[in-house]
Amino acid sequence: MSPPTEILLATRNPGKVREIRQASSSCGLVWRSLNEFPGLPPAGEDGATFAENARRKALHYAAATGLPTLADDSGLEVDCLNGAPGVQSARYAGEPPDDAANNRKLIAALAGIPLEKRTARFGCAMALAWGGQVLVETEGAIAGLIIDVPRGNNGFGYDPHFYLPQYGRTMAELTPAEKNAISHRGQALRALLARLALGSR
Repeated sequence: MSPPTEILLATRNPGKVREIRQASSSCGLVWRSLNEFPGLPPAGEDGATFAENARRKALHYAAATGLPTLADDSGLEVDCLNGAPGVQSARYAGEPPDDAANNRKLIAALAGIPLEKRTARFGCAMALAWGGQVLVETEGAIAGLIIDVPRGNNGFGYDPHFYLPQYGRTMAELTPAEKNAISHRGQALRALLARLALGSR
């Protein structure tokens, strides 16, 4: 299979689109987003895992547009909350998705829990679909701790509350290049591009 040069990103989240474009800037790919296709019916995202949701979204939007489609499903899993918010990360506080409301709910749920017990991870699953089948699937994860007071202005979602002890910073305090080098999404994307033989272009 010849690797595609134009790929649809199955998201309307500008943060995800920006990160993926930055992380793959040397690969010669043209990334399109769902914002260019406003009339498309949404894909179902009621799977039990990130991987299941990624597959569903990739297949759905590839069929709807005829374009090779990369879907990423990702989120935050907090150990002391039994893995919540998990697959509900984007809509943890309800509809419509609201980062600030999600973060408020998260910090309220962790009230009284000491920092050392607030272990968490960001997980990401990616799936590339085309021609009615899933061609490539990859995953990535990064561990950290959840802090009460947000720090940093980069990133999006739960990034300001996701503290990385080994760096002494939150995900939102990293530069885009630093985040892409270590993040769950960066890991999954690099693995996917390598599978497509695009990693060194």
